[in-house]
Order: sequence, then structure tokens, then C-alpha cells
Amino acid sequence: MSGTEPPSSNVPFLESDPEENQDEVTEAVCLESDLKEGQMMEVEVGGHTVLLTHTGGKYSALENQCTHYGAPLSQGVISGTKVRCPWHGSCFNTHTGDLEEFPGIDSLPCHKVKIQNNQVYVSINKKNVRQGKRIKPMGVGDPGNPHTVLLIGGGAASLSCAETLRQENYSGRIIMVSRDYLLPYDKTRLSKVMNVHSESILLRGMEFYQHYDIEVWLKKEAISLDTDAKTVTFDDGTIQSYNQLLISTGCRAKTLDVPGMNLKNVLMLETPENARQIHATCEGTRVALVGTSFVGMEVASYMLNKASSITVIGSSDAPYQNTLGKEIGRITLMMLEDKGVKFHMNQFVAEIREANGKVKEIVLKSGEVIPVDVVIVGIGVNPNSELLRGTQIKMDHKKFVVVDKFMKTNVADVFCGGDVCTFPLTMAKNQQVNIGHWQMAQAHGKTAALNMLGRQSELNSVPFYWTVLLGKTMRYAGFGEGYTEVLLKGKVEDRKFLGLYIKDEEVIAAVSFNFDPPVSAVAERLLTGRVLTKQEVQYVKLFTESNQ
Repeated sequence: MSGTEPPSSNVPFLESDPEENQDEVTEAVCLESDLKEGQMMEVEVGGHTVLLTHTGGKYSALENQCTHYGAPLSQGVISGTKVRCPWHGSCFNTHTGDLEEFPGIDSLPCHKVKIQNNQVYVSINKKNVRQGKRIKPMGVGDPGNPHTVLLIGGGAASLSCAETLRQENYSGRIIMVSRDYLLPYDKTRLSKVMNVHSESILLRGMEFYQHYDIEVWLKKEAISLDTDAKTVTFDDGTIQSYNQLLISTGCRAKTLDVPGMNLKNVLMLETPENARQIHATCEGTRVALVGTSFVGMEVASYMLNKASSITVIGSSDAPYQNTLGKEIGRITLMMLEDKGVKFHMNQFVAEIREANGKVKEIVLKSGEVIPVDVVIVGIGVNPNSELLRGTQIKMDHKKFVVVDKFMKTNVADVFCGGDVCTFPLTMAKNQQVNIGHWQMAQAHGKTAALNMLGRQSELNSVPFYWTVLLGKTMRYAGFGEGYTEVLLKGKVEDRKFLGLYIKDEEVIAAVSFNFDPPVSAVAERLLTGRVLTKQEVQYVKLFTESNQ
């Protein structure tokens, strides 16, 4: 169904050719009165699961599986003419199936619906349902259009920007430049499935870029920028001019500034090669993880049945403390301790010692010595903004690029998105923030593209993040900085709970473990701008029970 408009709902079936009818299955799925306005339900047609919705006075039928990771949308949250995935927050228009919020990148196929004798009938095409997803209609380039959009960085923001430009029928030249040798890929997978094959995590294949006239230059790095001349110089000496520019160069991992950091078995996770190396090196060995970020805890969880021992060294009281707070951090610490992971919190590495050129032990500043074979460092990131040195582009004291709600920098025709920038977050009263979430980078790219085209579109996404712990997924939505209380629902001892972050008697963020779909419901509420009070969540059933 790539490139086609979805069929409309609530209209009589049109005559089609006999061959097409052979692939079509029609069944009565419910009474018209079974589904009230603003409701949805899962139905089955020809052995295939379909999501039936009643929104905006219209019955519609969509694929039920989210195009991101296949979550059942019927277990998600419906709001207006939008359904939000219960797992990772992707949103789809209930009438058209079009993607409206990331991290998904594909839209949903729609199915025919008709009402007859107070019954709702749904028709599916057996050939089309096998695909499960569709690409939103996109235009292509016009060789006669000299306008050029240059995208520096091969990540989520650049891909989203390129796709949005073509979806909006931009016909100029699009050039995406990446210093990586791989096409844009799903970096969220690296710490979750570490023996991953690079090709399996590509977001789009090369044929996609070729079909929609998106040029991709790989293994090429931008080294200088002239915003007056509107040119970028690359490491191979080539110079490319642009009309509009997106900087989405991301961040790089911080290194430990201690003796022994350059030893053979001191590793960091940034690429698929790094992930495979960590997987291979850590099997049967004593592993030390320095840092208690999401990535570090995912690696610890992944290594449980592979490494002979796992030690975590953190500089705070608990994992995730800066993001999720001590309460949730301590819960995750206890869960991993129960599986044999040893934690050394409020500690710092002083030295990594070697024997025969390999890691032998870690020395903490407290003087404690920990025998290890492999050290994995995950202590934060630095922005890749060196390209902007000597330009007039505004950066903060940490060298993150400062943008407004339109993803514009202070220099005309230069936009920035992804982890390398700080931006005003609507739900946090426009506080300037840096949020390294995959979904936010995609939203940045889309917003930048729309404003490149003069659409005056403001960024208005609610941060949504997920992490894997002990084979289960923890979900987080909102922005919890400055919270004063965490209201816990469910049972922590059963490894099934919801945490609501409260500030000034209002919910500003939510986290869940094995407890869906409340985090998606909170995200949707925060997006609308309607205040969600502490008193309200204490009594609403949605936040005290899950679908699982």
C-alpha cells in the first residue's frame, strides 16, 4: 500500500474487478451500538486482527499492530481522532492511519467499513494485510529545482526531516551526510540486542532513499561551516552549498580520565560494532560497568546470563537518579541485586590496572580493588558541535546548540535537532532542555522540515522513553525535573508498578514497569496541556490498573 491513500470509511463498497474481490474478506464485526463515540475495540476479520474505532462520528478500521514494534493498539489510548501505542507512544490518525507521533516511522493500512442494518462490516484485502504497514505518500525531487536542503548527521532527526520534506512535496535536492558507514539505523536496539546484525536495524534500505531522491553520503564528515557563504566543507576536501541546513550530529560518549582507559578491554557502546564486541568479549568474563544510565543498566540486564559476574560502579545513590529519581532507581538496583549484580554506589574509578596489556582490576577512589576482565564505560555524552566553532551559531556553556520552538538557530536558514541541541519544552513551560530521546529527535526533524517550508510549526511533543530491565520494559513519559514526590501504584515486589512524578500537586511525568498503558495515557494528557492533578490520579481507575 506504499504511496496510496487509505480508503474512506462509512461509504458503500465500490465495484472492483473480480480478481481483487477474490482477495477480499468481509465480515460483520459488531452492532453499531456496540461502539460508542470515542471508543475502540479489537475485532477479527478472516482470522486477521483489526482495530475498529468510532471517532469524529465515523467508524474506521485499521491494522491493530503498531508499525514500530507490533504492539496491540487496542490496548493503547484513544484521544479524539488519534490512537496512541501502549508500548512506546507512537500515535496514528484513526481516520487515515497516518503516523502522527514517533517513534514509529510508518503509517497504518486502513480497511473498508460500512454500516448496514445496524451492523458494522469490515473488509480486508488478504494481500495488503500481510504488509502490516505503509509509507505515507511522498513526492520526489525535480532536477530543475536548484533549492538544496543539507542534512549533517545520519540519525533519527535527519531521516525524519528528509521524509517530512518529501511528504510535504518538497521537490528540491535533499542531501544527508553521515560520517558513519551505515544508513540511519535504530540505535535504541544496540544495548538491548547486542549481537545485532547491522543490516537488521536499518530504518530504511538504500532503495527507499533512491526512490524518493534523497542523496546519502556515507563515511564523510563535515569539518567546517560558513554561514555567510552557506557552504559546508568536508574531510575529503569537497565543499557543498545549501539553501537550508539541519545540524543533527548527535553526541559522543564521554571517556574516563583515568590511567588505563586505553587498555584493550575497556569498551564503550556507540555503534553496532561496539555492541557485537561487547557481546563477544563479555561472555564468561568478569564485567564492570562504570555509570548507571539507562544504557548501562540495559547492558547489565543483557549480560546477566552471559558474564560470569557483573559489577556496577555509580557516582550517585541509585541508578537513573538524574532522570527517574532515587525511588525508582533503588527499585531497579534491588531488582538487579536479586540477580547477583553487585553495586558500588557513590564511588569513582581512580585507575584501571592491567596485566599483559589487558584489564586486570579497577581501583576505586575509596581504595577498594575490584578484579575484572572487561570494563564498559557509560558516564554520559558530549555534543558533537565542533563543526560550529568560529560561527555565529549560539551554543550554551556545555556546547549544545540553542534552538527555538521552530528548531531554528539564531542564524538564518540553519536548523538543529536531536541530541546536540537544547530546545524549549512546551510541557515544562518552555524551559530550555536537552533530552536525548529517540522519539524527540524524530520530532525535531519533522518540525525543522515543516519550518523550512514556511509552515510555522511549533515543536509540541511529550518526551517518551523506554528501557529494558530483566526482559521487561520500563516506560517513561514527561519531564520530571524538580518533582517533589513520587506516587507509586501497583506492587513493587511483584515487579509491576506505576510511578507518578508530582510537582505543585500536578503530574509532570510517569514511569511504569510491566504496567501498560498508563504511561501512554499520561503522555496524551500532558500533550493536551490539561492539568493532571495528584488528587485526580489517586482516584481514576486508569492509573491503578493495567491491561497486563
